[in-house]
This record gives sequence, structure tokens and C-alpha cells, in this order.
Amino acid sequence: MELALFAAGCFWGVEAAFQAIPGVISTEVGYTGGSKANPTYLDVCSGTSGHAEAVSVTYDPKNVSYEQLLAVFWGIHDPTQYNRQGPDIGSQYRSAIFYCNAEQRARAEKSRNDIQKQLGKDRRVTTEILPATTFYRAEDYHQQYLEKRGLSQCRR
Repeated sequence: MELALFAAGCFWGVEAAFQAIPGVISTEVGYTGGSKANPTYLDVCSGTSGHAEAVSVTYDPKNVSYEQLLAVFWGIHDPTQYNRQGPDIGSQYRSAIFYCNAEQRARAEKSRNDIQKQLGKDRRVTTEILPATTFYRAEDYHQQYLEKRGLSQCRR
């Protein structure tokens, strides 16, 4: 099993998208990329902890590749929006890939470059590619939030 970490806006919808992929073993929503130890949802929402809402994806690379996960990541959000996704505004909603090793970093950078080429010069990808830091699991009520409510996506 391998681990991948993605931030693409509100983690509820991001988690649901990755849960639907064959080969994904489990997902958890949480916070990463910030400076405060053991942040709470309120800390992250305040914008002062520096964390992004993120999803930890445990997957079986024999059944799904990291590139396939990257394709889902790019397809579920707008990587040109800086510190926001749709109506959700703040650094906690930024677009980021947190790599766990050098191979993931190289693959993430290649995929970002490919997306940038597709978008052309008029739109700029703002997605950060950063080393994975401590992932803090979000509170229980955030885990599988949409699934628990019988929803397949966030309603806006």
C-alpha cells in the first residue's frame, strides 16, 4: 500500500471523489502543511494555522497508479484559483499536492507542467507541490461526511 496527500478545496468532496476509485483502500480527511501542532477545524478555518484541508489516500499501486490519482485530482477542482475553490475562500482551500517521496514529486511536477501546457499562457496553475508534513486527522464528524449523509457531492 502507498500513501498520497492532496488538497483541492473543501475536503468533503475531495474525499468522496477519491473513495470512488477502484484501488483506493481508504481515505481520511485532515489538515497538513501548516505550523500549528494538532490543529482543530476552527484553527484551520481561522486561516492562522497555515494548514490546508487535505485528504490522505491509501491506495494499492497494483490496482491504481499515482498518475491516475493525479488525473482525478486535476479533474475535481480548478487549479488556477489561488487560495479558494468556488465559494470557499482562504488558504485552507488552496490547491496542493504533498509528496511522500522523490518519485511522487517528479510525477506531480510533470503532471502540473502538463496541465499548464493544456491551459496555455492565459491561465496559470497555482497548485503547490510540497513535501508531506504531519497529517492531522480531522474530527470524526468530518470523516466520510458526504457518505454519512447519503450525498455523492457537495451542494452549492
